[in-house]
Amino acid sequence: MAHDHQKHSPVSCAVITVSDTRNKETDKSGKIIMELLSAVDHKVNMYEVISDERASIRDTIEKAITDPTIEAVIVNGGTGISYRDVTIESIQPLLDKELPGFGELFRYLSYQFDIGTASMLSRAICGVANNRIIFSTPGSSGAVKLAMERLILPELGHTVAEVNKDLPIRDEENRNS
Repeated sequence: MAHDHQKHSPVSCAVITVSDTRNKETDKSGKIIMELLSAVDHKVNMYEVISDERASIRDTIEKAITDPTIEAVIVNGGTGISYRDVTIESIQPLLDKELPGFGELFRYLSYQFDIGTASMLSRAICGVANNRIIFSTPGSSGAVKLAMERLILPELGHTVAEVNKDLPIRDEENRNS
């Protein structure tokens, strides 16, 4: 049964690519994310390509989740199982709430539509940190397209609305309206 969605406002996003080999000119996956967001009227207010190092990842995400112009953060890359892949470990401690269904659904869809049994090696995470939604996906263009088209874009406005719906500042604004 499909979830009933109402029309949501455009979401202001940060796009972060974690890679030791890419830069802004060669970041195909980051460009795909930004193009898909723009195609449905979401905004990209921050874009960074950073190294696969815990401090860099943590600092960049903390910058995004404390920026008042950012409502959602989409991270790609650094989610594998090699020693250098530390994106998930860097994001998890920042989360106030984790949404495990995102990773579960991503692996299921990856298995079904993209990489088959290799999907068991895919790590993806979603959660809320400082009242911002954070999605983290593998960095391959196939993984990014799959996550964006099948999971993130259909729910982005809804997740931001849910995160914001009962914040004290929101309640106060509604009472004064």
